[in-house]
Amino acid sequence: MNLTMNLKVRKASASDQTAISEVVLAAFGGNQGREVDELISALLPDGTARPVISLVAEADGRVVGHILFTKARLEGCCAAASAAILAPLAVHPGHQGRGVGGFLIRAGLEASRATGYDLVFVLGHPGYYPKHGFVVAGINGFEAPYPIAPEHADAWMVQELRPGMIGKVCGRVICADSLMDPKHWRE
Repeated sequence: MNLTMNLKVRKASASDQTAISEVVLAAFGGNQGREVDELISALLPDGTARPVISLVAEADGRVVGHILFTKARLEGCCAAASAAILAPLAVHPGHQGRGVGGFLIRAGLEASRATGYDLVFVLGHPGYYPKHGFVVAGINGFEAPYPIAPEHADAWMVQELRPGMIGKVCGRVICADSLMDPKHWRE
C-alpha cells in the first residue's frame, strides 16, 4: 500500500510540536533523537533561521512525518544566492518506506522555491537524497559549515531551485546560529 495516496502535507503549527517530537524521537531513537528534537526546538524561534519552512505529513489525522528548512547564506560567493538547509527530515518508523519522506521533500522544495530560495543543502544519506534531485555539493564548489570527512563527502548535497545556480555561485555555507555547531555536521 502506498501511503502517499492518503497523505496530507501542511504547514506545521505550534500545536504540532508534541507530535513532531514523538515522530523525531521514534525515527532517530535514543540520544540522536533527543539531539534532533532539541535542534528543532532551537531552530524554530531562531531569528537567523528565518524564513523557516516547517511541514508535517498527516495520515488519518495523525502526524507521521516532519521536514524543516531554514535560511542559510554563502560566504565568499562570487554571486548572490538565497539558500536553505534541509534539516531534519523525520518519518515515523511505522510509515517509513511508503513514500512519506519523498512527499515531504517535494512539498518542502516547492515551498522553498516559492519562498525565493535558489539552493537547498542537506547533509544526509547519499543513497536517498539523490533520488530527489540532490547532487554532491563539495565537487560543485560548496563547502559545508564544518569539514565533512572525505569518506562522507558525498553526504553533503545541494539542489538548485533556480536553474543555472550551480556553477554560477560557490562558497562556504553559513546556516542559522542554532545549526552552527560541529555536532550537527557529522554523517
